[in-house]
Amino acid sequence: MTVRYPIPAGEHQFEQEIKHSRFIASVVHAPSVDAARAAISAIAARYPDATHNCWAFLVGIGPQAAIGSSDDGEPGGTAGRPMLQVLQGSGIGDIAAVVTRYYGGIKLGSGGLVRAYGGTLQKALNELPTSEQVIRRSGLIEVDYSLYEQLKRLLAEYDALIEEETFAAAVTLLVALPLDRWDACAAAIVELSNGSAELLPL
Repeated sequence: MTVRYPIPAGEHQFEQEIKHSRFIASVVHAPSVDAARAAISAIAARYPDATHNCWAFLVGIGPQAAIGSSDDGEPGGTAGRPMLQVLQGSGIGDIAAVVTRYYGGIKLGSGGLVRAYGGTLQKALNELPTSEQVIRRSGLIEVDYSLYEQLKRLLAEYDALIEEETFAAAVTLLVALPLDRWDACAAAIVELSNGSAELLPL
């Protein structure tokens, strides 16, 4: 399972002209299918006079990702599907893309449309600023006050997010750890506390 993958750091656009038709690729971060569909609708609404607003999205990464695409009136398979193939081949996850076309009077043919839609999106992705998505798992740690500061330093080393702290007879921390650091961090907590504390999955 992929636990770290690039995602769009923000919205990005690329525009080019092909045989007098104007193609505008808009790419955004889409952490859910609902977010992808909302972003696609918002982008299409900016270009109400466009000939087509074709789109594709990929939520997640790899074979388990949720996907969708639309040719928006272009001949079947000439826009949405090639765009989706570009997204799937990019290694980028949680992404939605719209390629807007203003028809310029010259027909491109099926092969030309595939190259135009897929190629415009690919050029947008080539310049897309990305950040890293880290899949995390939540856990609880109960620790004696004497180990509290040492534990916080240890958690920082493992890129853990401390989401909640409760101070009672002992300190209880709710943490979110990168999946690929979970086992090593759990072992380090046991070692630090001589077995008196452990990382319990939620």
